[in-house]
Amino acid sequence: MHAKPFLIQLLMLCSDHNQLLNNSMDAALKEIVWKQFGAAIDMLENALTACPEVLWNTETKFWYNGYHALFWLDYYLSEDPKNFLPPSPFTLSEFDPGGVLPGRVYSKGELLAYLEFGRKKCHDLVAAIKPEDSRRFINEKRNYPIIEILLYNMRHVQHHAAQLNLLLRQGMTEPPRWFSAAYYKETGFET
Repeated sequence: MHAKPFLIQLLMLCSDHNQLLNNSMDAALKEIVWKQFGAAIDMLENALTACPEVLWNTETKFWYNGYHALFWLDYYLSEDPKNFLPPSPFTLSEFDPGGVLPGRVYSKGELLAYLEFGRKKCHDLVAAIKPEDSRRFINEKRNYPIIEILLYNMRHVQHHAAQLNLLLRQGMTEPPRWFSAAYYKETGFET
């Protein structure tokens, strides 16, 4: 029985260490992306929840701005955008080039349920990303790696969360508090 030469043992040890570092970095990056994206979703949820009924369907179209953010959140999280279909009762009205609004006003409960659907879809997509992931989000206007579409999507959600908070302030309603990171009980990420 031969003992492995010291150099080979050292290289194997270093290789194992690098693999541990890569796995640790992968988990840390996923956790960071989730915490920040999740916080943007939390802020959107709080704005929707804080909206009083008197502001829901006024000329500001608070409900529609919330729906718009949720529709695109869902769409940009889709692995097959060409075959995207939002859950019922929502429609593809956001794709209308004329800017036609949905056929009816969606209730706060409907939008909050859609938000939960989007939160889980986002969390699951982030949790499934691998360092060697070559998936791309491709449609007529965009061709982004998965991580880039996630960042693009997060910025869009945060933009509309801020817009809704402004509408709340203008309607004399105290806007919800700022979130520095998401809270999600079952993160699926090692910390």
